[in-house]
Parts: sequence; structure tokens; C-alpha cells
Amino acid sequence: MRQSQLFGKTFKEAPKDEVSVNAVLLARAGFIDKVSAGIYTYLPLGLRVLNKVQNIIREEMNAIGGQEIRMPALHPKELWATTGRWTDPGDEVMFQFKTKSDKEYGLGWTHEEVVTPLVKKFVQSYKDLPIYLYQIQDKFRNEPRAKSGLMRGIEFSMKDLYSFHRDEQDLEAYYQKALAAYQVIFKRCGLDSLVTEASGGSFSKYSHEFQVLTEYGEDTIYYCDACDFSQNKEVAEVKSGDTCPRCNRGTVTEGKAIEVGNIFQLKNKYSDPFKLEYTDEDGTKKSVMMGCYGIGPSRVMGSIVEVHHDDGGMIWPDSVAPFQAHLISLGEDDSATTVYKELIAAGVEVLFDDRGVSAGQKFADADLIGIPYRLVISKKTKGKIEIKKRNSTDASLEDTTAVLALLKS
Repeated sequence: MRQSQLFGKTFKEAPKDEVSVNAVLLARAGFIDKVSAGIYTYLPLGLRVLNKVQNIIREEMNAIGGQEIRMPALHPKELWATTGRWTDPGDEVMFQFKTKSDKEYGLGWTHEEVVTPLVKKFVQSYKDLPIYLYQIQDKFRNEPRAKSGLMRGIEFSMKDLYSFHRDEQDLEAYYQKALAAYQVIFKRCGLDSLVTEASGGSFSKYSHEFQVLTEYGEDTIYYCDACDFSQNKEVAEVKSGDTCPRCNRGTVTEGKAIEVGNIFQLKNKYSDPFKLEYTDEDGTKKSVMMGCYGIGPSRVMGSIVEVHHDDGGMIWPDSVAPFQAHLISLGEDDSATTVYKELIAAGVEVLFDDRGVSAGQKFADADLIGIPYRLVISKKTKGKIEIKKRNSTDASLEDTTAVLALLKS
């Protein structure tokens, strides 16, 4: 992609109404544009990142048997009335309205009320179970605190997986499989997540959140410095300085964190209101057991920025970066164009800064945008390419063959 043709521009100053790191950097770098509080347009750079996050999630959901579907965002009142959630929590969370024909609808902020009656149409026998269905879709939440950029939005990207089982044992087995898949997802996105015990609400003894430690986090967790023990403050039975109750070796530490995903064992909370049942081998009718597993790709994207940045801008992990390399021409446009074409032919994702602006602006923009590798061609490079990692101060001069080998490794 030639940067001279890229839709979106960089800005030196932070937006006046944004304070969070991810909102400031993403807006300044031309990844997103704020329409209103909690509502953003993804510009080409931002959409490339969001798509990569979503595809990582998609690959790992497919790997544990998930089948992708797409459910409507517009939900009729009667589905939510079946579970009582049309009024509790009601319009405190859901956008609700009437059509011209006086029929009531809401915009989906979760999809248990849609997926459960859907599955009911296809399940009669124990032979029809288990089922694992997921979607990646925009959701809407009547969020009173629409702030922190992509971290807390009114409209946001969400992946929700729903599993359907014969019994709690099968649910528990798949729950552990999903938990492991989530850890892989966050690692692939460049995030070190802590599996954190949290409230299970009215349907389960516990749930698990996936928390990423950062001083910019909104949640408080207590975690062990020697094992994988972690609890959300809302359910914590420990305090900072305690000996870890799990390993009896480490010390419990308090930390700020960002929740990037959560999983719940719903059991029969939604299957019973919709009478989602199956006939077992002995001929008896039994309730289908359910689980749900959520990740917000847009929230993950914002979290990556919160964790991976410096004073110059963002530092994208290779797996989700909008491009692999940022090629900068300093007065050597013909040579740079030749290299650009060679990189493209080799399958390298490259942003080519061919703009007629100063070297200082090109370097500053490269740091702000945060693409993993910066490639510079100038008179000083004498027919070679200066290559530098975004998160390193070391640079080296290499020929095109060596650069391609590095980028394709």
C-alpha cells in the first residue's frame, strides 16, 4: 500500500476528548475516527488490525469444533421476555424501541435469547449433541460510561461462542478446552493473560475472566507471583501480601488489569425457559446444558495498544500488525519503488511511505503507526536497506535478499 494513497492521516496532537492511551494513539495514527462517545469508524489501518484479531479468534474457535454462524443484531421483545431480561436489566443495558407498527425490538448485547431457540429447532435426541456455535458480530450496549476508546464502547465487535451438552460433565470438559483455546488466542495476539476467577452470577458458582496486567487497567485483581492463581477483587478471598492459597509458596500481589475475555457455565439457565430439551438413551427428557465464551476483538485491539506502546507510538506484535514492514524512501523513490515491488511479489505486507514530506515526519509517523519493521532507503544506505525493529534501537544495512529472508522467516 502506498502511504500517499492511504485513506486517513496522522495527527501530532491528541484528540481533545480522548484520554485513554489506545484512543489517543489509534486516533492520532489514523486507525480509527470517533463518531460519538463509544462509537468509532475503523479506517483502513485499523480495520486491517481488527480483521487479524478476528481471524486469530476464528482459527482457534474452529480448532475446538466451533461452527461459525451469524445471528441478527435486531431482537424481538418476546425472546427476551421469555427469560425475563427484557425488563431486568432491560433498557439499562439494551437499546429498546418500537417500530411504526408498534412492535418492540432491542439491539443485541448478547445472544443467548436468539441462539437457544435456534438450537431447539435442531435438537431432539442425545445424538444431536454436543453443538458448538459461534459468531463474530457487532453488539450494542447502553453503556453509561462510554469511555476509554475501544475498551468500553456502545457499539463493539464481539465473538460469542455457545456450547450445548448432554450433561455437566461434558460441559466441564469442553469448558476446559475453551479455556485453553483462549490462552492460545491471547498469546497469539501478544497479550499475557491471567486466568482469573470471577463471579458466576446467578447461574454458576464461578466464571473465568482473562485479565492482562497493565497500569491502565480498570479492574483490580489479586494474583500469585509464583503460580497461576488469580482472583478478581469482587470475589477475592485474599489480599495483597498473603501467601498464595493455591501453591503455598508465592505471595499474593494486587494489580490493575484489563479484562479481554470471559467464559461462563450457563448450565440450564436459558435452556429451561425455552424448554430446550433432548431425549436421552433411556427415553427420558433432559435439559440441555449450556456454556458461553466471549471475547471482544475490538477490546483486544485496544488492550494491545495499552500494553504495547512507548512515547513514540504503538508497537504492534507481528501477528496483528496492519503491515509487516514500513518502507521509507528518503529521496530515492526509484530504488524504493523497485524494492516495494519485490516485497509485494514475495508476499510481504508493506506500507510504502512515498509521500513528499520531511524525513523527520516520516520517521515520527513510522513510530506512531508502530509497524514491526522499518525499512529505509536513502543515499546513505548506498544500494542497501536499513532495517530496524520498531521496539529496538539497533539498525543494520542488508541487501534485499537478506531483508526478504528475515521478513518471511
